[in-house]
Amino acid sequence: MERKKRVIRNAFLLVLIGLMLVITQACSTKSTSSNEGASKKEGEKQGGTLTVVRLSDATKLDPHFITDIPSANIIYQKVYQGLVVPDKDFKVQPLLAKEWTVVNDTTWEFKLRDDVTFHDGTPFNAEAVKTTFDRLLDPNTGSPQRTKFEMITEVKVIDEYTVQLLLAYPYAPLLSILASQEGSIISPKALAENPEKLAEHPVGTGPFVFEAWKSGQEISLTKNDNYWGKKPNIDRVVFKVVPEDATRLAMIETGEAHINDQVPVTEIERIEASDTMGLYRTEGLAVEYLGFNTKKKPFDDVKVRKAISHAIERAAIIKGVYNNVGTLANVAMSPKVLGYSDKVKPYDYDLNEAKQLLKEAGYENGLEIKLLTSDRKERINMAEVIQSQLKGIGVNVEIQVMEYGAFIEMINNGEHEMVINGWGNATGDGDYNQYNLFHTASQGPAGNHFYYSNPEVDKKIEAARQETDEAKRLKLYEEVMQIEMDDAVYIPIRNYEHLAAHSKNVSGFWLNAANYLMIDDVVIK
Repeated sequence: MERKKRVIRNAFLLVLIGLMLVITQACSTKSTSSNEGASKKEGEKQGGTLTVVRLSDATKLDPHFITDIPSANIIYQKVYQGLVVPDKDFKVQPLLAKEWTVVNDTTWEFKLRDDVTFHDGTPFNAEAVKTTFDRLLDPNTGSPQRTKFEMITEVKVIDEYTVQLLLAYPYAPLLSILASQEGSIISPKALAENPEKLAEHPVGTGPFVFEAWKSGQEISLTKNDNYWGKKPNIDRVVFKVVPEDATRLAMIETGEAHINDQVPVTEIERIEASDTMGLYRTEGLAVEYLGFNTKKKPFDDVKVRKAISHAIERAAIIKGVYNNVGTLANVAMSPKVLGYSDKVKPYDYDLNEAKQLLKEAGYENGLEIKLLTSDRKERINMAEVIQSQLKGIGVNVEIQVMEYGAFIEMINNGEHEMVINGWGNATGDGDYNQYNLFHTASQGPAGNHFYYSNPEVDKKIEAARQETDEAKRLKLYEEVMQIEMDDAVYIPIRNYEHLAAHSKNVSGFWLNAANYLMIDDVVIK
């Protein structure tokens, strides 16, 4: 029996090591600035306020309710921390947990740091971990993140600084999900006193403390002077909302702001030619796609979805809209994610086939549809290209452009017909992609904005998250992605490349593959 346990444990660890290696090899970065890996040089001053300009405001700041990366970016690894953290190569490292042990295939034990306090003075310990996860897993909380952790049946306090996570089944990517923003540990005092307030006033253990949120204008954080780890170089960071692309860039160019991590691809040449700006580029884990709300007419008919799929010239979008930033996607999973397959092929560009399918669906005389997009410049441009392409098969497209917060609300409520969207995989594992985007349980805020439901797909996704044999797991993902493609749930467009423009007087920041901005080592000259 002991030998069997050891074999299971070893197999499990091999899966995890394999996962980490795949991600490590995949997530290479490139930068046209000298910023990456830069550290504080002799004579460079510490302190100052870092100004980050952004297209949109956050929607909320409670990690149990955040469903978009722009909001998570404000607090992830800044205000909040988890038990573990991904490094630059997306390899999982200790953070609030010093070490962990796979006791058996459904029991994970974490030894916690004993020198950490929350921003409100509450001690960090095993009870704090339990309180956070108990709240997340309680159905009455109504967290859209709950399904991501539903394999956890109990959080067990062993002693003050030891906690066990008991699972309903083996779950290979547990560390990767704990390392994402959803794994943030929240102050138990804040949870007990006023949990609703966390949506606008986060309380964590991180290197920065929440200062203020002026809605629609800016969110500010200050350096945590009582931080348990290496304190940040800067005193303060302000995330300023500047909706106009040209204004954000002008602020970087003049030195009024330091970092713009939402750069239009049309501005690359201007940034590279500038004396005062640098351009940071890194391959990402996200995929951009055109999605159908499969519950709304006419997209409840697979023939209509297939017709649209045949009528979109995807390569023209990569070149014309994205200036060849990023690569042409074949599925809704990036090649950088464990579970990706290049064997699943999207629909060919074929207008005759598209017209024939529309005729069979009863729309021979044309069709009127609505296409929703957020107010990002490239996405509006993409919507206009799609509008033009679909005219070729007699489909008239009305473009709906929404400010980001309203956009998220609309898709969370299922009010859209067709949508330009993306999925920023936060863990590098296929489960985060497949379970959240396509499982019936994830319909709505959790990520399934296709409102897609297929019992066979659900079954395979559940099997894949429990499979400890990596080869079998990869095969399951390939099979499930093929079914999703056969059902024409979405049209894959682009594998992301993340861009940031920065003032040349700032160094030491980086973007991870999930597009989170890391500022611990920032130095302002």
